[in-house]
Amino acid sequence: MPMDWTTSLKAFLALAWAAYVVVLVIWVLLQKRPPEATISWILVLALVPYLGFFIFYFFGPQRLRKQQIRRLNNRVAMYVSDDLQALKERTLHAPAELRQLAQLSAITTGIYPCSGQAVQLLCSGAQTFDAIEHAIHQARHHVHLEYYIYEPDQTGMRLRDALIQKAREGVQVRLLVDALGSKNLNKTFVQPMLDAGIAFARFHDTRFGRRWRPVINYRSHRKIVVVDGSVAFTGGVNVTDEEDTRIRADAYHDVHVRLQGNPAFWLQVVFLEDWAYANDQPLSECIACVQDYLPVSPTGPFDVQVQTSGPNNPAEPIHRSYVQAIHNARSRVWLTTPYFVPSEAAMMALTNAALAGVDVQVLVPERSDSLLVTLAARSYFDELIEAGVKVWEYKAGMLHSKTLVVDDDLGCIGTANFDLRSFRLNYEVGVAVFGTPFNSDLAAQFERDLRQSRRVPTHRHIPFRQRLAEAVMRLFSPML
Repeated sequence: MPMDWTTSLKAFLALAWAAYVVVLVIWVLLQKRPPEATISWILVLALVPYLGFFIFYFFGPQRLRKQQIRRLNNRVAMYVSDDLQALKERTLHAPAELRQLAQLSAITTGIYPCSGQAVQLLCSGAQTFDAIEHAIHQARHHVHLEYYIYEPDQTGMRLRDALIQKAREGVQVRLLVDALGSKNLNKTFVQPMLDAGIAFARFHDTRFGRRWRPVINYRSHRKIVVVDGSVAFTGGVNVTDEEDTRIRADAYHDVHVRLQGNPAFWLQVVFLEDWAYANDQPLSECIACVQDYLPVSPTGPFDVQVQTSGPNNPAEPIHRSYVQAIHNARSRVWLTTPYFVPSEAAMMALTNAALAGVDVQVLVPERSDSLLVTLAARSYFDELIEAGVKVWEYKAGMLHSKTLVVDDDLGCIGTANFDLRSFRLNYEVGVAVFGTPFNSDLAAQFERDLRQSRRVPTHRHIPFRQRLAEAVMRLFSPML
């Protein structure tokens, strides 16, 4: 009898496990995700029985209200239809391949190239925060901010106090933070802002009870500041002492960009969409008169296109744009990214360019703030180097810059890392600047960073255990 009972239990457990795997595999397959991500999740679910369900439940793909943000875009267009039409008709003065690249971005995002009066590269946290605080001090009508990480430390308090001062002067201030990235913002820190009249919201609340299934992925990784609809900032710098070189000598090395003119119009559109979405309200209920926030500026000498992507847009616009830009390259592709977990298409673009004789260089941190991502990134080094790509590791601290220099007339900067999470899971934003001046600024910064970097040798001599760890992390890279 004991043997029969044990045999029956084993049979039941085997059947339960088989049913569990079948149900969850079907669940994953119905998400219709990229094959590599689907296979990675199936491996997790199969290798970690039952616990894998909870991992997938909280960290796996979820269906979002894709149509809501698309409708918001249409609402913005209705409010500013005449001015928006003028921006759509803007002629991009650039080579044919860049005009095609701009068309690709416009079709996949609804955002068109525009004229900027000024574009300034900010090469550290100190330059970035000084410029942002100066712009806030000059604000007369409104200040809008959206951040992935906003910490209640010295940097965060200094910026908060500046916002409170402007709110007390009658300037309208709105602050949107990602609920996970800015999880340390507690009531004690936020209440003085609310008391001053600042509107505050969190993007995709992660707390139980707020949703039947808390959103862990699909974060707003965007960093946007818009002042009076005419001056805007974006890039990689979050609000934290870790990225403020005024406070910490070992702060992350990062870059940001200040834009003046019509690029601020489009960054404002992105902010307004995110604000209405986060508040779960129509745009008309969140903001009384959209025209007050979307002035169209006079033309300027810079051709700029704001780029966005997110899980609400399956076209993966930034991913497509980067891959196409690399394919178009004729002389150089200089990529800086803190997290390098490329898609198959992105790897093909980089290696094809190098094999075709293009100067392809990739700069990553010697060690990022995630060991798992560092191992996954290094698993791609041999393939890149064999194709002729020069790979560099930045040694002077944590490199957090996200830039792309292509030939002499395209420079890209923004919030998106060169990884699958940024391409497919996060809400990201950036700008492509067409023309030589900004491209030269980004190229000069890249060359300065190389002076503090080590080139990865052609033949890497690493222990077997490290090579194995890199291979394992590459297998799970679609989930990182």
